[in-house]
Amino acid sequence: MHHEPFSPGLIDRRAFLSSAGAGLAGAAGLALLPASAGAQNVSDAAQALRARFADPKWNRDAFARLQANLDPKKTKYGWYKGVVLGVRPKEQVRPLVGFEGFSVARFLPQNPDGSWRKLLREVVFFRDLRSGEILDRWQNPYTGESVRVVHTFNDPFNFTISEFFPDPPSYGGLITQKPPRIPFRLPWSIAGRNTLLLATDIHLFYPSALKPEQWPRESAGPMSQVSEMFRYVIRAEDMADEKKTSVEYHGTWNRVTPWLPWMLMGQAEGHVLYVGDMAGYESMDYLPQDLVEYCRKNAPKFLEAPTEDYGPSLSSIENFARNQKPAPVDPTIKVAPPGTLPPGPLRMQP
Repeated sequence: MHHEPFSPGLIDRRAFLSSAGAGLAGAAGLALLPASAGAQNVSDAAQALRARFADPKWNRDAFARLQANLDPKKTKYGWYKGVVLGVRPKEQVRPLVGFEGFSVARFLPQNPDGSWRKLLREVVFFRDLRSGEILDRWQNPYTGESVRVVHTFNDPFNFTISEFFPDPPSYGGLITQKPPRIPFRLPWSIAGRNTLLLATDIHLFYPSALKPEQWPRESAGPMSQVSEMFRYVIRAEDMADEKKTSVEYHGTWNRVTPWLPWMLMGQAEGHVLYVGDMAGYESMDYLPQDLVEYCRKNAPKFLEAPTEDYGPSLSSIENFARNQKPAPVDPTIKVAPPGTLPPGPLRMQP
C-alpha cells in the first residue's frame, strides 16, 4: 500500500479537466466538493485550511506531511490491517485471510523546485482469520488445496510529490501512460467542526508481470486490473499547525486486485478485495509487535526507511514474478465453479 496520490490521467480526461478547472478533483470522473461543513460551524483551524484547498503548493506540502516527515532525519511509520475477501459471481463474498503490515518512509532533502522525494519500504503479512497467527500455509476454499503463503516485501516504492499530479507508477516499465500536467489539487473536505477528510484513489489496467503461459497457476490473465482507495481522517488543528513537520492520520484502505498469485487460482472467475484500516504514526511503538520482531530477526532492513533513492519501484505482483517460481501444474486440482460451494459465514466472527 503505497499511498501514491490519485492520478487524474487514469480517468476520462475531459471529465477531470472540467472539474479541475473549478478547483475540484475526484475518482472515475466524480468530483468531490472541497468543503462540506458550513463556515459558521467549523473551527478557526478548519476555516483557515478551507481557504488553501485550491493552492497546489499547499496541497503538495500538506500531502507530504501525511506521507512522511519533512525532516529527512526522521521516519514516518504507516500501519494497515484488515481482511482479504474473495469475490466471485453467483455467490456471497467470502473472507479468506487477514492481513496486517507496516511501512517505513522518509524524504530526501527538499528539491530546489519545492518537490519532495519519498523513499519507502513496506511489508504485508497474512494472518489466520480466527487465531490471528501469521500464516505459512493456507487452505484454499475454492480448490481444497493447501498452498504456501507468500508475504509481501516491497523495497522500494518511491515517488515524487510536487505541485503537479504525478505520473502513474511504471512498475518496471509495464505502465507507459503519461497523463497531462495538472496542478495538484486534492479533494479535501471538512466534517463536523474540526475534522479534515481526504480521498485519494488510483485505478490501473496494465500488462501483468505474470504471463499466463509462464505462470499458469499464478496468473489471473495477461492484464492486471488494480484499484486502491485511501480515505484519510485528520485533525484540522494538526494540519493547520505549520510547525508540525509531519501530521498523523487514521483512515481506511481498500484494494481491488486479481487473485493473489500464491492462491494458485489461475484465470478463474473473480478477484480479491482488501478492506482495511490504516494510520500514519511518528513512532514505531504503535506497530504490531509480532511483525516487528519477525522483521528484526528475518528482514531487519524493513524496520528502517531507505536513505538513498534506488529502484525500480514495484508492486507485490512484479516482485512475485521476480522472486518466486511457477508452481507445477496438477490436473487433479480444480477450482470449484462459482455458486457451487457451501455458503461462508454471514459476517466476521471475533
